[in-house]
Amino acid sequence: MTYIPSEKRYDAAPFRRCGQSGIVLPPVSLGLWQNFGGADVFETGRAVIRRAFDRGVTHFDLANNYGPPYGSAEENFGQILRKDFAAHRNELLISSKAGWDMWPGPYGIGGSRKYLLASLDDSLTRMGLDYVDIFYSHRPSPDTPLEETMGALAHAVRHGKALYVGISSYSPESTREAAAILKSEGVKLFIHQPSYSMLNRWIEHGLLDTLAEIGAGCIAFSPLAQGLLTSKYLKGVPENSRATAQGSSLQKEFLSDENLKRVRALNEIAASRNQTLAQMAIAWVLRDSRVTSALIGARNVEQLNDSLDALNNLTFTEAELHAINTHAQDTGIDLWKGAREGTA
Repeated sequence: MTYIPSEKRYDAAPFRRCGQSGIVLPPVSLGLWQNFGGADVFETGRAVIRRAFDRGVTHFDLANNYGPPYGSAEENFGQILRKDFAAHRNELLISSKAGWDMWPGPYGIGGSRKYLLASLDDSLTRMGLDYVDIFYSHRPSPDTPLEETMGALAHAVRHGKALYVGISSYSPESTREAAAILKSEGVKLFIHQPSYSMLNRWIEHGLLDTLAEIGAGCIAFSPLAQGLLTSKYLKGVPENSRATAQGSSLQKEFLSDENLKRVRALNEIAASRNQTLAQMAIAWVLRDSRVTSALIGARNVEQLNDSLDALNNLTFTEAELHAINTHAQDTGIDLWKGAREGTA
């Protein structure tokens, strides 16, 4: 059946300005980190992307190694673009990234010019695109001069393969330096993609201020703390959950008694707001206007709808914020700290 997007897809979409650019992003964007790879059901992912667009989600975030297997999320997304969105490419913001491991050998990881630009070409081929809207350095690379990494991003813009560039998991200091290098190349740092949630608040200690000063946007990934900030773990760890999967981003030690106690307390606050815990977690990330968008994943349409319904209540009272702050504290779940600090 031919897909016809909803004519009302923009009626209630409260877009937010991305830094000091001319671009706005939806308050909730869809990431294809998991659930859209070759190991997943294609039609389920296709239905999620269709539904997201029908509800005003225009930004779809990918990376070279999203899957599994690596590259398959971009391949599947490319098929969906051709089947359903060929006439709507100009309505979409599509991003990709390179930095983490992608292929064997020393040229398949890091921040070198060779790796980033080769990876970008491969990503464009997999998705069937002439350009991406945003191309990211997916992580800092301590073994590569920052000038080389940012030079590669600038090259992508100058050669029409990316319209904007971003960085992910960079410290405030490295972010400021990256922005200065890009500026010297005649390219503006468009956006930063950090991890951020009620249980992982590192960006409040300098990064948000830095982004505001340099005029870059912020798209927060993992606002649900790798699934911890959902109803799934309120009664313990269910079988076949992400926490029991090999190689999962939600490690078993994150599900400590202390963390689960915090999650249950936050769930009670969410219930008092007539929200699910996931909805409140997304709304909380968006309470700060410096956060342009919350980047979510979705296993199915039902899960997507629940997350997008967070937009029905983005307002917090001072009493609610105070109550949340009692339980919303850093809990050691930041998997990307090592990359940011140059230890991973």
